[in-house]
Amino acid sequence: MVKIKRALISLSDKTGIVELARELRKFGVEIISTGGTAKLLRENNIQVKEVSLYTGFPEMLDGRVKTLHPKIHAGLLALRNNQEHMQALKEQNIGLIDLVVVNLYPFEETARKPGVSINEIIENIDIGGPSMLRSAAKNHQSVAVICNPDRYAQVIAELRKNNGALPEGLMRQLGIEAYLHTSKYDAAIYNYLSAYFKTGKTKEVFPDELVLSFEKLQGLRYGENPHQQAAFYKEKGKARGLVNARQLQGKELSFNNILDLNSAFELVKEFKCPAAVIVKHNNPCGVAESRSLLKAYLNAWKCDKLSAFGGIVALNRRMDLATARAVLKSGFLECIIAPAYGKGALDLFKDKKNLRLLELDDLNIIDEAEFKRVSGGMLLQGKDLLTLDVNNLKVVTEKKPSQAQMKSLIFGWAVAKHAKSNAIIFTKGTKTVGIGAGQMSRVDSVMIARKKSSDLSQGCCMASDAFFPKEDAISWAHKAGVQAIIQPGGSIADQKIIKACDKYKIAMVTTGIRHFRH
Repeated sequence: MVKIKRALISLSDKTGIVELARELRKFGVEIISTGGTAKLLRENNIQVKEVSLYTGFPEMLDGRVKTLHPKIHAGLLALRNNQEHMQALKEQNIGLIDLVVVNLYPFEETARKPGVSINEIIENIDIGGPSMLRSAAKNHQSVAVICNPDRYAQVIAELRKNNGALPEGLMRQLGIEAYLHTSKYDAAIYNYLSAYFKTGKTKEVFPDELVLSFEKLQGLRYGENPHQQAAFYKEKGKARGLVNARQLQGKELSFNNILDLNSAFELVKEFKCPAAVIVKHNNPCGVAESRSLLKAYLNAWKCDKLSAFGGIVALNRRMDLATARAVLKSGFLECIIAPAYGKGALDLFKDKKNLRLLELDDLNIIDEAEFKRVSGGMLLQGKDLLTLDVNNLKVVTEKKPSQAQMKSLIFGWAVAKHAKSNAIIFTKGTKTVGIGAGQMSRVDSVMIARKKSSDLSQGCCMASDAFFPKEDAISWAHKAGVQAIIQPGGSIADQKIIKACDKYKIAMVTTGIRHFRH
């Protein structure tokens, strides 16, 4: 146990500090503090000594130098069981500090403010705070350090239980937590400044060293399977994305729900007209765009009713009552994510206690990078944001696609970008009628799309996320009734592929762009 006799309190976020300070004073703890925190404590009739009076040195340089003083850091770092340390403190008339309560300038919050200047951002880089946290954490066997207001209640309970003392186990935990706090803070500063000042090595798209910081949003019941533990994290400094979706009703989200919701949301963002996406096992099983949300949803659902059972639905418009009724009639679904819900729609879903409804209204979110974990490392790539320039499409066959077919091809191309490779998408107008994805051979994907589409494939268009290595896929497309194809091109077999299309009188256009999704 360590008896707390003197505490240093200096806070940006002052939540809950009055209650903690009152408890400290009940046990006779001397409190020293800096300007704003000291003022708050005095206003609440809590006795406090200003740091400048304690050190005998005034705050200076517009507050840049307040706690950077030997009387502070020697009082934190001195080893209590080291006679030389204690003698040095005595000779310099320096007292011990047993507790530090510090949190840091709001760097990340400041950096996210619209129109904030770089000067303001730099002024919100804390120096004294991290220094005190690190000094106290290094000496955690003798000094308690609190950087998280959520810890106050636990500390108060321990003080009451132990007559103003804290156990070493808790102090060890608090010290480790302080190092985590300062490491995340430094990472946020590094990431922001290295992006802002793009000089030297930082001109590279991918830095030589990558520092990432995430905060836990919630624990999950399990991962992809019940025997796997899992949690959901938010990237520090990122204020947008699926992490900010509001869950309006339903059971707790699962690991797989979150993955599927992200895939569905990313795909539905591709479309400007009312659109609906149904995802199952991280692949789209139905996608449609139409003049009304109701029609878009029904067309998406009809693409593959069997696979849609237990699926995830994403909409790019406010859920209206008519669409809500159609959703309820279409069978069991896990989750729905939409920009908003009409009151009538929400009322209709109230009895579906297990159906998870999420609201996320920012359809313009663009993440610039993607991360994929591998054993012992990580892959980083720019997000697949390349859009299709219609003017760069090349008609390579004798038969040219009609205007309506071209529109359908472009729609299918957008869907193919979000299906697992090898991906084949059958479309009619702006709706999918068959999807084959995640296969080891492209021809298998064509065969699956044909099977899924049944008779609806007659007269359809086909999109392929990558080129065709052999003519067999074209032969199966012909059997399915495909009339036009869009694909990247670039295979050594291109001429054979084009010749096969000419043979079957299928129009083909190439994009020069590949959309693998592994």
